[in-house]
Amino acid sequence: MGAMSAALDEYCGSVFWNASYLDRPDPDLPVCVEQTVLVWVPLGFLWLTSPWNLVALFKNKAPERHLSKLYVGKQIVAGLLFLTAVAGLGVTLGEDFGPNSDSTANGRNAAVYYTNPVLFAVSWILVTLRHENIRRKHMAVDSGSLFLFWVLQVVCEIFAFQTLLRKALGEEGMSDLPRFCLFYIAFGLQVISLLLSAIADVPPEAEKVAKKNPEAGAACLSRITFNWFNSMVFKGYKTPLVQEDLWDLNKKDATRHISDMFESVMMDELGKARQRFQKQLRKRKAKQKDDPHQNGLARGVSQDVLVMEEQGGSKDEKKKKEKEKEKEKEDETLHPNSWLIPSISKAFKWMLIESAFFKLLYDLLAFVSPQLLKLMITFTQDTSIYAWKGYVYATLLLLVAVVQSVFLQQYFQRCFVLGMKVRTALMAAVYRKALIVSNDTRQESTVGETVNLMSADAQRFNDITNFIHLLWSCPLQIILSIFFLWQELGPSVLAGLGVMILMAPINVLLATKSRNFQAENMKLKDKRMKIMNEILNGMKILKLYAWEPSFEAQILAIRELELKLMKKIAYFSSISTFIFSAAPAIVSLATFAVFVSVSPNNILDAEKAFTSISLFNILRFPLAMLPMLIGAMVQIAVSKKRLEKFLGGEDLDSNTVNHDPSFCSAIRVTDGAFSWGKDNDLTLKNVCLDIKAGRLVAVVGAVGSGKSSLLSALLGEMHSIKGSINMQGSVAYVPQQAWIQNATLRDNILFGSALEGGRYESVLECCALKPDLELLPGGDETEIGEKGINLSGGQKQRVSLARATYSSADTYLLDDPLSAVDSHVAKHLFERVIGPKGLLKDKTRILVTHGVSFLPHVDEIVVLVDGRVSEVGSYQSLKASKGAFSNFLFTYAKEENNRSAKDEGSDTEEVDVIPEAEDAQADCPPEDVVSLTLRRNSSLRHSQRHAQRNGSVRLRKTSSLRTKRPSDETKKGQRLIEKEAMETGTVKFAVYVQYLRAMGWCYSAMVFLMYFIQNIAFIGSNLWLSDWTSDSVRYFNQTYPGHVRDMRVGVFGALGVAQGFFIFLGTLLLADGAVSASRILHSRLLANVLRVPMMFFDTTPSGRVVNRFAKDMFTVDEMIPMSFRSWVLCLLGVIGTLFVICLATPLFTAVIVPLAVVYYFVQRFYVATSRQLRRLDSVSRSPIYSHFGETVAGLSVIRAYGHQERFLMHNEKTMDENLKSVYPWIVSNRWLAIRLEFLGNLVVFFSALFAVISRESLNSGLVGLSISYALNVTQTLNWLVRMTSELETNIVAVERVSEYTEITNEAAWVSDRRPDKSWPESGRIRFEDYKVRYRPELDLVLHGITCDIDSTEKIGIVGRTGAGKSSLTNCLFRIIEAAQGKILIDGIDIATIGLHDLRSRVTIIPQDPVLFSGSLRMNLDPFEKFSDEDLWRALELSHLKEFAKGLPEGLLYEVSEGGENLSVGQRQLLCLARALLRKSRILILDEATAAVDLETDNLIQTTIRKEFSDCTVLTIAHRLNTILDSSR
Repeated sequence: MGAMSAALDEYCGSVFWNASYLDRPDPDLPVCVEQTVLVWVPLGFLWLTSPWNLVALFKNKAPERHLSKLYVGKQIVAGLLFLTAVAGLGVTLGEDFGPNSDSTANGRNAAVYYTNPVLFAVSWILVTLRHENIRRKHMAVDSGSLFLFWVLQVVCEIFAFQTLLRKALGEEGMSDLPRFCLFYIAFGLQVISLLLSAIADVPPEAEKVAKKNPEAGAACLSRITFNWFNSMVFKGYKTPLVQEDLWDLNKKDATRHISDMFESVMMDELGKARQRFQKQLRKRKAKQKDDPHQNGLARGVSQDVLVMEEQGGSKDEKKKKEKEKEKEKEDETLHPNSWLIPSISKAFKWMLIESAFFKLLYDLLAFVSPQLLKLMITFTQDTSIYAWKGYVYATLLLLVAVVQSVFLQQYFQRCFVLGMKVRTALMAAVYRKALIVSNDTRQESTVGETVNLMSADAQRFNDITNFIHLLWSCPLQIILSIFFLWQELGPSVLAGLGVMILMAPINVLLATKSRNFQAENMKLKDKRMKIMNEILNGMKILKLYAWEPSFEAQILAIRELELKLMKKIAYFSSISTFIFSAAPAIVSLATFAVFVSVSPNNILDAEKAFTSISLFNILRFPLAMLPMLIGAMVQIAVSKKRLEKFLGGEDLDSNTVNHDPSFCSAIRVTDGAFSWGKDNDLTLKNVCLDIKAGRLVAVVGAVGSGKSSLLSALLGEMHSIKGSINMQGSVAYVPQQAWIQNATLRDNILFGSALEGGRYESVLECCALKPDLELLPGGDETEIGEKGINLSGGQKQRVSLARATYSSADTYLLDDPLSAVDSHVAKHLFERVIGPKGLLKDKTRILVTHGVSFLPHVDEIVVLVDGRVSEVGSYQSLKASKGAFSNFLFTYAKEENNRSAKDEGSDTEEVDVIPEAEDAQADCPPEDVVSLTLRRNSSLRHSQRHAQRNGSVRLRKTSSLRTKRPSDETKKGQRLIEKEAMETGTVKFAVYVQYLRAMGWCYSAMVFLMYFIQNIAFIGSNLWLSDWTSDSVRYFNQTYPGHVRDMRVGVFGALGVAQGFFIFLGTLLLADGAVSASRILHSRLLANVLRVPMMFFDTTPSGRVVNRFAKDMFTVDEMIPMSFRSWVLCLLGVIGTLFVICLATPLFTAVIVPLAVVYYFVQRFYVATSRQLRRLDSVSRSPIYSHFGETVAGLSVIRAYGHQERFLMHNEKTMDENLKSVYPWIVSNRWLAIRLEFLGNLVVFFSALFAVISRESLNSGLVGLSISYALNVTQTLNWLVRMTSELETNIVAVERVSEYTEITNEAAWVSDRRPDKSWPESGRIRFEDYKVRYRPELDLVLHGITCDIDSTEKIGIVGRTGAGKSSLTNCLFRIIEAAQGKILIDGIDIATIGLHDLRSRVTIIPQDPVLFSGSLRMNLDPFEKFSDEDLWRALELSHLKEFAKGLPEGLLYEVSEGGENLSVGQRQLLCLARALLRKSRILILDEATAAVDLETDNLIQTTIRKEFSDCTVLTIAHRLNTILDSSR
């Protein structure tokens, strides 16, 4: 050391270091240090960061780039600096070798006067090169490392600055004028450089980008402090932000970029995982061969269980359970696993590394503050220390805190953006997978579950990524804290540590417990949401059948279980809260108690106590976080499994269908056998087909013979067991149940193709959509609700057909497109589109049909019986062969005659009216309903025919489509779906009051009181501690009396435990209150939604209602109580801290007011912006999910047309729209945090500064107390704002829920006027001048109908699609209320009685057979009024008995969601069975047989004739034969 110092002395020509420099009231650094160390540090930094920049400079060719004024300015300053350096060298050379230099050796200047100017000269050249490099770099605005270099340089020069100045002002005067001048000139230039380097130099190509995204043009300083975000914050404060205000995303944050990057990594990892999985399977198979028991088990049949049951006994029960568990385990591992986490970490490794670096620096700095605190306390105790040291400590505390804040915010920014990216990557991957997933994997999860993967599971990954670094940072913090504590207190630390370690397992135990509850809770939630979805999808049926109470009871029962669990979870969490909050007190108690009792010499003084406490505070965080992290990890494990199972599932085998152009036929199937899944039974067996190009082939067969499956097989949707399929060219597909997107009618038809006017018009014409367009309010720009809700069944089918026709593919697969439309429209469609003269006459067409009348016109007929092709041939040859086909025809011979009779008359292309219908009923009375309806037909609007086909999509898009009409105003009724109301501005105070009222005032007040007392105990214990530390002064050099010691420890301990206890009580009370609030809010919401008129469901997307029950209820259940608790605790914490600081240093009160004002403004600005961003986020999220739901529902259509890419693009667009609000939200949090932390750092600084100023009057205990409190305040302040805004954000859920509890209801279910039990006895119906409209702003749908229907009359109602036939039934059930006039049934005006009395006495078989998931029994009789015999009889009459008997579970057979596992015909028959059970005097058939084949139709008709002979029957129909036997 000495040698080195000596060398430096010689190098400088002065003393390098001497302690006496600092040991005086006005300290200074030796000149030599200023000339060496303080010069080398910044220059070293510059030289280290330059090489790779320079390499880049020489690689890049100089672009044709303008020279900005700023660039020129920077270069000039650097040039001037270079000149000063040269001048400095010149001065030295002049002094040494100039004419008037001393020739004697000792007069020579020291080496440092040569080296420093040279060093500086080289460095300034380097700086000019760096400037040029920035100019050439694409999109670069400045260089962070250069900015840091200037900061370092200026800070280091300040020391020399003041030394020279003091010398000049001192006795010596100015000894060296030229160097003095040069130094100050250079210093001025360096300060100018620093300022210039803090300004962004935005190149022209970045200017455009920077307008739309200021981050791109932000300088380094602005990026550190997030100043570039100011404009957004101000805008958000002035007016609530809307989607248009949001900035563009950075390239690297866009969905496309993220998902491509992730996808490539994922594919690698998944490939490796699949190989591992295959190996495992081989091993397992080998194991099963050795162990025969296992073999049975693996197949899911465990034979030994049977043997065991015979023996009986509890031992076997255990074994059985074990066996079951093993089986579960096997199920869990039956897919490639453990590849998701590696893929994520590989894809985002750089962000992980960067954030880890910042976190490490932050963690290390965290331990500097306690050491400074210790020095500070020593300083206040020992008045002999020079005052300047105190100021240095105070400044250092500020500096360390500021640097810490910067690092922390950079770390968080990176972590949160990483979280966002992971979520985006996973959502994109799930969407991409959903497009190619095989049917096996699809059947394993419902649409809802798949949407859940996208929403919940991806979100979980997002949340954990934010905190992933704590996995290594927590242990590091713990180790460091213990090390420093050991320095303070020696081995007695172990006592405190022991207590902490003992608490960990308790926490883990509680966490696992509550996690199991959480999993159960999720299951209940799923179940509740599933029923809720079905209720919303089948709302019409519930209303028609008056079944709401049954379903309400079902949901409330599940909800009660859910609340019970919630209470349990809350209790568990309050125990862990108790442990967590009492922990610091107990730990410090244990440590201090052991410390003072170990030896009488150990006296607790202020520096020991408060340094330890601030270290314990650092320790608290990692110890609290670890169990939470472990909990989160386990939750992630669940999500990881689900995602891996889905993403690693099998893809659809794209090779099922070959496209080999060498075949001569358009479609050829050879010896094909197909099933819906690997393990399912064969649906189609040995199918052989050979279809030549351009032929029209009809496929016929009874219900369930596999017609639709055949088309699915041709599309490659089925699992091919053997055989091959070859198809040529492109395919268009019309499914049996039309799939309509939530977009305009035109978009639905174009389906991504370009618009060609002529072709488009001819398609509309041929598909008979022209008349419909005139009726729709916006023409072809009308927005169609989700699932095509504002189109009738026939219209949807025609749109679906038009889409296929417009796509002009080579092969058309038409799955019964003609059944949903009226017979004459069907004829029109066949002639103009499908048939031998239609638009598609040159294409290959496969038509599945029930309509016998079309068969003579087709080229070839394929007859299917039980999944086999029984005959193929032309109409004539098959008719002659007397096989299955002729039987099929024979059944419908009668029908055929009607058709042909009708055909003769209607050769005219008149689509509107069927005159024949009137001839058929020539003897009808003049005022007959039918003719009336027909006559009025032309004037009727039917934009609102609600024939909801039962799709299984759950979410609904809330898009607002802007119409492209020249007239700006949208026509009335064109927009079906109202835009989701989004609350703006501050949340009304009333909403908080509403929540507290739901909780109960008593609970609310008690909770607050408990927390308040806890806070008092906390402050008390700390004041007691500071008093205790002053004992070290009181009993100085005496033995410490035992009783004093015991009293100190005892009171400290008691106060600590009291804190924990009161928090525990408060949390328990809060849990009870929160559960009761949840119960009240949910039951109100549910009760009201079930009582809302049908109109509401037609204009509100189901997704929006579902959202209230799912997301908003979840927020009310789980988020609000949490954020409420945190908010109260934080608020009290901040108040307590400020109180203590003011107590210790009364001067501090002066600073509180300005700080509070600044704090208030920052907070208001932030909350306004952040809240709005959160709202935008949730509003822009629903389109992602609804588009996803829509995609899953229409998968087969999307795949058939090959539009996967287009849907992927659309998904990326919707996700980007969402990210546009997520990203600024993340930044807004950082913007706030860094500002608040600066405020907090100022609090620390001032409390330290005032302690230094008034150190004469203070006791050291209080100083320690106030500074250690102040060190904590930063975090608490930060949390307070965060919690305030979180509470505001979350309380919006209460607002949204209550919004739906205030919608006006329909009429009462039961009114005072109750009809007697037997009403209606005769079943007479009378309409008197009845008018009705769907919504107040729309035109009338029925214009004053007057007619009488006698008891037991059978009435047929016909009319063109949309003539108001279904509206008539809606009126009978009061689904829509009369605008004028009335309906009397048996002389009672139906408007005067309760809805349930009315609806439960009239029966309908609706147009769409809607089933609910649950048993068959529940679907027939949800109130369980009837006996099993009744049910079986009803099933027998509706021809389902054979089917039901064939099921293993009989009546308890589980119907899947929407009745997917029954065919449409079977569903219709079930609806018939429902009607048979109710046996009311009035029966309405609403096109009940449109979807079934003629055979089933006849079955239904005969049953109705026989069973309902003594009832009044109204039949609405397309097919004339269904109403031929009506009485009129």
